[in-house]
Amino acid sequence: MTETESIAYDVVVLGAGPVGENVADRARAAGLSTAIVENELVGGECSYWACMPSKALLRPAIARADARRVPGLSGAVQGPLDAPAVLAHRDYYTSNWKDDGQVDWIDGIGADLYRGHGRLAGPRRVSVEGPDGELRFLTARHAVAVCTGTRALLPGLPGLAEVKPWTSREATSAHAVPDRLIVVGGGVVAVEMATAWRALGSEVTVLVRGHALLPKMEPFAGELVADALKEAGADVRTGTSVTAVTREGSTVVALTDTGDRIEADEILFATGRVPHTEDIGLDTVGLEPGSWLDVDDSLRVTGSEWLYAVGDVNHRALLTHQGKYQARIAGAAIAARAAGVPLLESDPWGAHAATADHAAVPQVVFTDPEVGAVGLSLAEAESAGLRVRAVDVDMSSVAGAGLYADGYRGKARMVVDLDREIVVGLTLVGPGVGELVHSATVAVAGEVPVSRLWHAVPSYPTVSEVWLRLLEAYRDA
Repeated sequence: MTETESIAYDVVVLGAGPVGENVADRARAAGLSTAIVENELVGGECSYWACMPSKALLRPAIARADARRVPGLSGAVQGPLDAPAVLAHRDYYTSNWKDDGQVDWIDGIGADLYRGHGRLAGPRRVSVEGPDGELRFLTARHAVAVCTGTRALLPGLPGLAEVKPWTSREATSAHAVPDRLIVVGGGVVAVEMATAWRALGSEVTVLVRGHALLPKMEPFAGELVADALKEAGADVRTGTSVTAVTREGSTVVALTDTGDRIEADEILFATGRVPHTEDIGLDTVGLEPGSWLDVDDSLRVTGSEWLYAVGDVNHRALLTHQGKYQARIAGAAIAARAAGVPLLESDPWGAHAATADHAAVPQVVFTDPEVGAVGLSLAEAESAGLRVRAVDVDMSSVAGAGLYADGYRGKARMVVDLDREIVVGLTLVGPGVGELVHSATVAVAGEVPVSRLWHAVPSYPTVSEVWLRLLEAYRDA
């Protein structure tokens, strides 16, 4: 291995996923010289193994489900999906796992890209072990931003490695539809991939250790998604843990604590994420390798003047859009500190504080039905000590829902802080509700008084009239 002399930059970014790209973009926009280090594909998990490929797989499934509920159209869409066409469409949205376009974008903002494994090598110093074995050192005058994300957590089952299970990566990039698929887990990845592969023709069995799907969301969300998966032909088993997995020839065999033996062609473990920090040199700056990185609201690591942790690695909100939001905040904070400008720390919704991580995190689960949520669930609000009231509305009570789909089924819940008279959380379940989430996000992030929301008139006849039904339910409660 050869070694080169150190090259100085204002900012060095570890990880060129969407989060790292946005930190680099904001640093360059402020006139700071910036290096970005990546050991896989520029564009990261979201572009190639998560958001983009999963939604490309799910969109045909959801569109077909919606069309089957529309009179005059339902009869034309009763056949199976064209699986090769769906997979080809997915490949298009991953750029066939090539990152040329994203590399061009980094060149376009004026940042320098270093290919290789980046590690911290002491304060403000990063080593990059290139694919050619060359070792380069980068120093950062102002900041190093760790944006290395997370990786799939696999359980410690004996022999699991020999089984070659799917994680989220294989589930979103597979090039053939398995005849039978076991999905272990009940969170977002599990329910989305169960939805996608069932629609593509797999016999899907979902094994959930807990007693509900989507346990971090309002209970009715998981209930409605479970009902829909069962109606689509999936076998959903809650209160079931996998105790052993083997591969017998081409068949995977899963044994459960309930005494079941389940056979499949593939098994997906969607059982959580861990920080991708085990081999990035954290020990050289007094931090624990493999740990989540605690940060303040400007995304600076606790106890450091120069180290930032942005996106999933800080465990605040493991969502691409939230990581990109953090990146914009971190970039602004880095630029302000580099210029000697005081941060607006007294303003919780100012340019240098990622307040939405605490108060207004939006999320869409792209199942059929869709689930959309922002802010706090009722349980979370009560645990936070807020005096709240929740009101529920059946989505079918909205005229626009009936026009959207025959037999529209869904539910909405609004959580109101009674002391401030503002909405602190909203959850929607039903076909097409993903496009309603941003209006809820504006209401929650803007702390819009309930009295003012009466003046935000929803267009008739749209599904967004659910806002009016919720306000009426709150008024009449």
